[in-house]
Amino acid sequence: MAPKTNPDKPAHLNVRDIPRETLFRLKMAAAAEQKTVKDLVLELVHEKIQELERKGLLPRLK
Repeated sequence: MAPKTNPDKPAHLNVRDIPRETLFRLKMAAAAEQKTVKDLVLELVHEKIQELERKGLLPRLK
């Protein structure tokens, strides 16, 4: 039986094997914008999703 999920509860995501230089630059970019790494990553992901929706490559959610 599949576990029940709550769509309102935040999910967790772990990303492995990020080059150290990329992680360092991500942290620097977040600091430059006075944001947390999490907030900057979420912003970038949302922007990419919106771009793909505009291009018709990703269906829009209701």
